[in-house]
Amino acid sequence: MNTLRNPLRNPLHIAVAPSGFKESLSARDAAEAIAEGVRRAAPDASVDLIPLVDGGEGTAEALAAATGGELLRRTVTGPVGDPVRGHFAMLGATVPAVPTALVEMAAVAGLSLVPPGRRDPGLTTTYGVGELIRSALDAGARRVLVGCGDSGTSDGGAGALQALGARLLDADGAELPRGGHALPLLDRVDTSGLDPRLKDTELLVACNPFNVLCGERGVARVFGPQKGATPAQVEQLSYGLERWADVLVRDVGADVDLRSAPGTGASGGLGAGLAALGARLLPRFDVLLDRLDLDARLGRADLVITAEGALDQQTVRGKIPSEVARRAKVFDRPVLALAGTLGVGAEEVRAAGVDAYRSILPAPVGLAEALLHAREYLADATEHAVRMVLLGTRLRPVPLLTTATPTGVRTP
Repeated sequence: MNTLRNPLRNPLHIAVAPSGFKESLSARDAAEAIAEGVRRAAPDASVDLIPLVDGGEGTAEALAAATGGELLRRTVTGPVGDPVRGHFAMLGATVPAVPTALVEMAAVAGLSLVPPGRRDPGLTTTYGVGELIRSALDAGARRVLVGCGDSGTSDGGAGALQALGARLLDADGAELPRGGHALPLLDRVDTSGLDPRLKDTELLVACNPFNVLCGERGVARVFGPQKGATPAQVEQLSYGLERWADVLVRDVGADVDLRSAPGTGASGGLGAGLAALGARLLPRFDVLLDRLDLDARLGRADLVITAEGALDQQTVRGKIPSEVARRAKVFDRPVLALAGTLGVGAEEVRAAGVDAYRSILPAPVGLAEALLHAREYLADATEHAVRMVLLGTRLRPVPLLTTATPTGVRTP
């Protein structure tokens, strides 16, 4: 049974473990906004800030800080082909001896880098991801961990392989242009020019295992519309990624089924492309969150507050609020989830262990206003929710009424 200390007798200890809110708040910003709301309602509360990353935006910065590492900046090719100032992290001394880099794909190929008027996932590229991997090798990394999430691409990692030296050729031997729309024309992959350092580098991909490359739950069909694809483009992308998987297996090989193995659809199929180069696809939370001592910190809390930009049917498929709730339930801790929006299937988070959830919006507002005032709304919603929690801890069970009878006392 979930229990909560009586705040009238003991200071409340709250673990604040949110994700970021896309295009408005980083995970750190969200955690600080929630803490502000907590302290308005419970000034004496002890608040443990645990901003969480899932491989997407903010991952490199968070892991550099958590391990005492360094964030290195490089100018590379962005998702629409323009130069962008990206970054990767050389992880610090808390990581085992092998020099390890964390390459955050969202830093150079994320959806936030794609202007709204240019959101066609068939034209965007992961070329900059490959450039960052090469930069990490230049910096001395011999283990490269690629964080997947928040992508604006659907090229199966083809661009990353091109940047690493692979040539994608059509039937006439001409090199394909970048982007997923070109993949249906793929005839063969020439890997003779791949960066030779890759052979001596351990390549790991931190990904959502629910995302697969092909099929009805394939990445183009599930996420293509969110990235701007029309129904016709979704089908073209799906066909292209199927062709990509077939040619990769034939010409490069792979230790996993590139079509349907867990994580192959991560970041628009980047998982599949890197798996063909020998990368291991690993559940992202096992790789990323354990470095933060998350389980122990949740276990010490009286209440856990998590948050994300949207709660919907995708939340239970490997998103941060459901992972936090799953881990908190091991310690029987109550979990409150806050979200910018509540979509179809939001109620499914209860099955994942979330005890209560709510939107942070005070009233129906437009997207631009919601993004602009996200921090204010999150702090206010937290304050209101915590005040309700405190009210609940002051209530006492009301004894059942009894009725006297000739034979004794009967409870109705």
